[in-house]
Amino acid sequence: MVKSPRRSRGVKVLKAVSSPFRLQILNFLFDKGSLSYTELMISLKMNPSRDAGKFAYHLKFLLDSNLVEADVSSKKYFLTDLGKMVLDISEKIEKRVVGSRGMLIRTSHFTLEEFDHNKIAKSLIKEANVPTDLAQITAKEAEKRLHKSKVKYVTAPLVREIVNTILVEKGHESYRHKLTRLGMPVHEVTELINSKKTEKDSTNIITDAGKKVFEEYILLNIFPRDIADAHLSGAIHIENLGTWILKPSEIIHDIRFFYECGINLLNTANISIDPPKNLDSALTVTLNVLLQCNKEVNTTQILESFNVFLSPFVQNRDLQRIKNSLRRFLINISQNVDTTISLDLSIPEVIKDINIIEVDEKRNRKYGNLIEESQLLALLILEIFSEEDIIQPLLNPKIIVRISEKTFNDKDSLKILEKAHKLAFERGNIYFENTSAGNINWKVFSSSGIKLSTDLTGDWETDTLRTGCLGSVAINLPRIVQDCENDKNKFFDILKERMELSARALRIKYNSLKQIGKTSLPFINQKAKGDTYFRFEQCSRIIKFAGFEEAVEKFSGMKINSEKSKIFANEIVQNSIKIKKKLGRKYGKRLFPVILPSKEASRRLAQLDVERFGVAKVKFLGTRYNPYFSTSKRIELQEHPANIPSEIIQAEQELKDLNMGGCLYIIGIGNVKSSEELLEITQNLVKNNWLEFFTYNRVISYCKNCKKGWLESLQKCPSCSSLSTMMKFNRYKFT
Repeated sequence: MVKSPRRSRGVKVLKAVSSPFRLQILNFLFDKGSLSYTELMISLKMNPSRDAGKFAYHLKFLLDSNLVEADVSSKKYFLTDLGKMVLDISEKIEKRVVGSRGMLIRTSHFTLEEFDHNKIAKSLIKEANVPTDLAQITAKEAEKRLHKSKVKYVTAPLVREIVNTILVEKGHESYRHKLTRLGMPVHEVTELINSKKTEKDSTNIITDAGKKVFEEYILLNIFPRDIADAHLSGAIHIENLGTWILKPSEIIHDIRFFYECGINLLNTANISIDPPKNLDSALTVTLNVLLQCNKEVNTTQILESFNVFLSPFVQNRDLQRIKNSLRRFLINISQNVDTTISLDLSIPEVIKDINIIEVDEKRNRKYGNLIEESQLLALLILEIFSEEDIIQPLLNPKIIVRISEKTFNDKDSLKILEKAHKLAFERGNIYFENTSAGNINWKVFSSSGIKLSTDLTGDWETDTLRTGCLGSVAINLPRIVQDCENDKNKFFDILKERMELSARALRIKYNSLKQIGKTSLPFINQKAKGDTYFRFEQCSRIIKFAGFEEAVEKFSGMKINSEKSKIFANEIVQNSIKIKKKLGRKYGKRLFPVILPSKEASRRLAQLDVERFGVAKVKFLGTRYNPYFSTSKRIELQEHPANIPSEIIQAEQELKDLNMGGCLYIIGIGNVKSSEELLEITQNLVKNNWLEFFTYNRVISYCKNCKKGWLESLQKCPSCSSLSTMMKFNRYKFT
């Protein structure tokens, strides 16, 4: 009987793999991809002089069987497709004969399955676009290492770690980068759950854990390498990194939008709230707007000119009823939403002649006709704060009181202002906006100090309402001093580079929110009359300077108030404005360098610098174990406070070019004896058109046991002698 050529080739292939030695050669070529004659012999631990004949015989057998081919140009051998197929069949036969080795894997879907290297290969191809050959080689190598470890039970994260190790060893870091698992180590999760530093409920713990995952995702997959490295190294600090591509930072509401259109509760089917007809329903609409937006905004929401826009709903003078309605509203938002409420003591000129959306039979009224109602609402809100503060300091919502020089000449406005200063003196949670300062017709502040003005179109509604702050990046100025080696030109070159990094990070956030926000931000993206509520294009993009004073003093070698330091500080301001103008053409007109509080950046950047350069080389505030950089503008009143020293005001005026995107002056009032003195300070500031936006700060001690407070820092309660129930409030301790 004559054998067919096909059957003869098949027999030859089977003979080729019948030898364990030849099978070993095939496996080495599969693992390594290709090997030279000498490399193969070394891998097989053969002696070139003694074993050359034996090796040549087996290699020729594999070549004749078409399982291996030789590349003449590289002088290397590699597997043919038939060789790969034979190896695969050989492995399956081995598993069938020998049986399962009993290695189980707990998958990411929380199931137990028998280990299969093919699933690893498929994952590599799907998740990281790894070439098929490399995926198969890596998967089999991972299987070998797991078997060698003799484990009976493995997890998906362990397999991923081994696979990533193999990829790094083979020089494929780009694939490893895509395959990195996001999450938290067991130890960090345990610490988060058991943390005693902050009282957190389960929802907050889950939220914090989720943010950690998104922080890793954004650094690995969203930012280019230079931005991610700059943040990780402490050259810059990206604020609220965990929600960077998910939420804008702040929103300035035009509550009239919802008073006219009502609310569509987009997360609840077929439920809406009609436009309000009275004060209670108007406050209900406002509360629901804040609650809905709280899911889509990262920090604070600003209710601009709140008392003015709410005034049409004050339809009677039942003061107790109005006050009760406001109290319920304020207590609700104090517990649920970070909110800033802006109060006008007189009707602003830009609002006076606007027609009111009527809620009753009256027609053709304008906001300018409702000065009494708006002042009543402002007064009652401040009264409620004073009364609630008796129980415990009410730190949310924050109150901004908008004043001008004319305010002091109107007895009704002055009465409200006195109430605001009494509250500021006793509790220190009031912000004052000086409308007389600056040369802009209209501006809106948030309690963080971020400012929007009529700098785009000149229209106050378009430029300042239904928009906000996109996000903030802080630049580590003391780090630039370390990196520039006292070379001024190099300092400004590095400053330009890091401002450009920050601007790119903010542009990435804008592009992501515009794309993802269509589905993930349904409430602020809702439309009425064809107009989207939130105007992303008008958002400001903030670049904060952390450690401004420390950088100036370190570079000049002198105190901040010295002439040499002042010159260098002014150079930083002027150069940053020039850089901002150039970057603004590419990254948006509302890109602003500012000096504003940032507790997170303040501490993190200082700690990283101390760890990197050592305590002796870094200029910082605080202690060596708790260092921080200044990120705010502070004025401490040491002597009689009625007149702030002119040199302090002059120094602040030299930095005014950094106020275009926002400012906040924190005035320490430790020596102020009464709210009357405080009012005198405010009048002096407004009269001289000095500070645009400021707040008074002090340490307040409060006893949870006897419900009493003191305007100083105390360790023991003077009333009940309790030690464990003392609480201290200081909003700007580390800024």
